[in-house]
Amino acid sequence: MRSSVDATCLWPNEHRHADAGLAPYASRADHSRGRRHAEAPVRLRDAYQRDRDRVVHCTAFRRLVYKTQVFLNHEGDLFRTRLTHSLEVAQLGRSIARALALNEDLVEAIALAHDLGHTPFGHAGQEALHGCMREHGGFEHNLQSLRVVDVLEVRYPTYDGLNLCFEARQGILKHCSAADARQIEATEPDGVARRFLDGTQASLEAQVTDLADEIAYNAHDIDDGMRSGLLGWDDLLQVDLICGHHDAVLADHPGLAGRRLLAEVIRRMLSEQVHDVIDSTVEALDASRPQAAEEARRMGRLVRFSTAMRDQSTALKRMLMRKLYRHEQVVHTTGIARGIVADLFSAYALDPLQMPDEFALRPDRHRAVSDYVAGMTDRFAIREHQRLTGRDAFGPAGPITRPR
Repeated sequence: MRSSVDATCLWPNEHRHADAGLAPYASRADHSRGRRHAEAPVRLRDAYQRDRDRVVHCTAFRRLVYKTQVFLNHEGDLFRTRLTHSLEVAQLGRSIARALALNEDLVEAIALAHDLGHTPFGHAGQEALHGCMREHGGFEHNLQSLRVVDVLEVRYPTYDGLNLCFEARQGILKHCSAADARQIEATEPDGVARRFLDGTQASLEAQVTDLADEIAYNAHDIDDGMRSGLLGWDDLLQVDLICGHHDAVLADHPGLAGRRLLAEVIRRMLSEQVHDVIDSTVEALDASRPQAAEEARRMGRLVRFSTAMRDQSTALKRMLMRKLYRHEQVVHTTGIARGIVADLFSAYALDPLQMPDEFALRPDRHRAVSDYVAGMTDRFAIREHQRLTGRDAFGPAGPITRPR
């Protein structure tokens, strides 16, 4: 039975429901710089909500479930993947955005899309693919994420990509060299790469997502490192940010140990960092008083840690680099992963017909190979490598660690 309330009357202004209560410096969907291909608005969802939904439904997003964060996908079922990482970034980002009266939907769209361009095997795969592409324009996962949403996704009848709004695309392009920015600027004047040339910032929502990314990966890499057995409490308690919460948790819950202790320490650490970002950003906004989103972009970095928290976060990252990312077992597996990516690139470059036609028949052979390899999941890359080389790169030994 049809409701007596006509849905078209729920939100007479398409954007009223999403933009209500936003701060003056927040991004507003009805003030967006728009899409590369014009589209009519739709009922019930504004432009940023549609961007988020497009990301969730795209092929590249689903692939993230089998792409490495730190530990390779075959090493254990409970380690983070690029998908679970992106979800954690979105959750933290929305919490911060809500407290600052920023646009949560834009934050979520950027967060869910920011790693779409990551290769199989995480940063090891990126480094290998960049080496293979060094003479052909290079490879960088932020540029590739933008390429995914602009070109590589095939979902719509009249254009390539997801046709996201300018603000989402600008937030996805988190890093960009001056040379790459100039190249993008040549094809998209005053576009998403302009800020890397004129010294302005992305939106406050993009800045929130950037810090949420850092907070998320520091926390979950601690969790995964402990679960793998490659990190221990002796390592963690070298870091003031962790040590203080560890002592406070034990004072509140004497005798607490194991997973419960670790989970509570990480929970309190996350809360402290989120609250620090909110408080420090409010202080910066009160001092600068931007009256519009575009004005805020010209004021330098406003979403920030306090100086003390920035120092503590840096110390945490240094510990993770020494004890986890450079652990001999992680280095061993990532070395194998680099070899797989390099072998795949060489095989496809020599015989493009080993790839699907949409890549094999492209005239830009090396970029086509790069796009194909970058889109692979860990396990598909391992299978393809075995098919093309006859070798089982990781062998029958299985995981290098015993998840706990």
